[in-house]
Amino acid sequence: MKFVASTVSLTVDDVAASRSFLVDHLGFSVQMAADGFASLTREDAADIVLLTRGTDVLPPEFRDRHADGLILAFTVAEGIAEHEKRLRDAGVEITMPLREEPWGERLFQVTDPNGVVIQIVEWATPPES
Repeated sequence: MKFVASTVSLTVDDVAASRSFLVDHLGFSVQMAADGFASLTREDAADIVLLTRGTDVLPPEFRDRHADGLILAFTVAEGIAEHEKRLRDAGVEITMPLREEPWGERLFQVTDPNGVVIQIVEWATPPES
């Protein structure tokens, strides 16, 4: 089996709000969109599909769930403080300020309009191979 792409699918209440947040603040582009659906892409990240909660494309036992309790994490190569400042200057609430963890990463978090936690990470000390 050869994978050709990676996609994360998130079930949210307001697809348009999450779509706008990811496009406006994190540089994603809309690949496809319809009522209750959006497929977003970035050359350097996994694709993201947004589905409206309750849609019948989901198995019945999952239709009322939403993206809750997960962290959508993106690793940047450098300049994490500048990314945090840019988002703050754009009016995005930083829900966890920039911090450095003892295991060697710097990170901060924002939360999209649907409550999806997005974490931006930079390795303070590159992980050993």
